[in-house]
Amino acid sequence: MFTSVLMIEKALTSADVEFVTTLHGDEPVTFHVLLQPRGDQADRLLRAIDDVALGEIEEAVHEGETPEGEAARSVGARALEVSLTALRSAGSSAVGTLVEDHPLDALRGVVDEVGADEVIVLTDPHYVEEFFHRDWASRARHKVGVPVLKLFSHSDA
Repeated sequence: MFTSVLMIEKALTSADVEFVTTLHGDEPVTFHVLLQPRGDQADRLLRAIDDVALGEIEEAVHEGETPEGEAARSVGARALEVSLTALRSAGSSAVGTLVEDHPLDALRGVVDEVGADEVIVLTDPHYVEEFFHRDWASRARHKVGVPVLKLFSHSDA
C-alpha cells in the first residue's frame, strides 16, 4: 500500500481524481488529504495577481468575494467531503482534515504520523509564490523528508 499526503485548496475535479489515483498504476494508494480553503491563504492582492496572470480578469475583479474566515471553513469542509467521496469512489482509501492554520506544520505532522511515501500538492497556479519559491510545494520540499510532487488542478469537474 502506497501512502500519499495530498494538499489541496478546493474540491478535486473528476480529472484531478483520475490523475492522482492513476499515478502509481495498479498499486493501491491511501490518501491523507489536507485542505486549506483559498480564502484562508494568501491575501487578496496575490490571488488577484495570479488571476490576471492566468488571463482570468473577471476572477481577479471578484477576489474580494472569496469567502474568508468561518465562511471559508464551511466551503472548505464541503470541498473536502466531495474530494474524499470522489477518491473513495475511484477505489482509493481516503481520509482528510481541514487545515485552518499553518498548512506546512500540519503537513509535516501528517507525513510523520502516517509514514507517508510522498506528498502531492495539487493547487491552482500561484505565480507570485512560485516565482519566489514560497508556494506549498517549494516550502514542503525542505520540511517533510519525502518526495514532493507539484501538480496543477483542473478547473472543471
